[in-house]
Amino acid sequence: MTDTPIRLLLADDHPVVRAGLRAVLETEDGMTVVAEAATVEDAITRAARGDIDVVLMDLQFGKGMNGAEATAAITARPGAPRVLIVTTYDTDADTLPAIEAGATGYLLKDAPPEDLAAAVRTAAAGRTTLAPTVANRLMNRLRAPGTALTRRETEVLALVADGLSNQAIADRLHLTEGTVKSHLARIYAKLHVDSRTAAVATATDLGLIRR
Repeated sequence: MTDTPIRLLLADDHPVVRAGLRAVLETEDGMTVVAEAATVEDAITRAARGDIDVVLMDLQFGKGMNGAEATAAITARPGAPRVLIVTTYDTDADTLPAIEAGATGYLLKDAPPEDLAAAVRTAAAGRTTLAPTVANRLMNRLRAPGTALTRRETEVLALVADGLSNQAIADRLHLTEGTVKSHLARIYAKLHVDSRTAAVATATDLGLIRR
């Protein structure tokens, strides 16, 4: 362990959550909270200054960009800080975009304080920490890739769960309606269902999407 503390940025739109994270992490040796950000835009701007080692990033910030998109923006810069996702969501619809965006780790907010501190140290060292439920689901995807939904299929099904029509989904994702129908056909085959309602119910039960 070096004498230089791990410099942290807390990015979450809930002040109580930021205060809780600060309270936990500032009691740890070798860590210092340099800044907080209540919006995605502030997090991206603050992370670019070059004095942050690890960003603790929530996934949901109300309207506009989400934490996964912010992670992509932050990690795209040369010499970027590591991003550790700290969220309440562990479905594929949440984890896959964040990990693909460049997140070094993914932890749930109900993790014990010692796990949070360990995850920060692991992220600062450039290694990965995943919440057990996330790790298990990723392992299952690797073991049975033919039955796993792709990121795009997960996006389509999440919008189905939100009540959008095929045309509305096509407009949202900049696809043709025919492409959406093709995605749905593959989703039905993978989940062994024959309707939108059944697909949403099954995917929810499997932790692929959240309602």
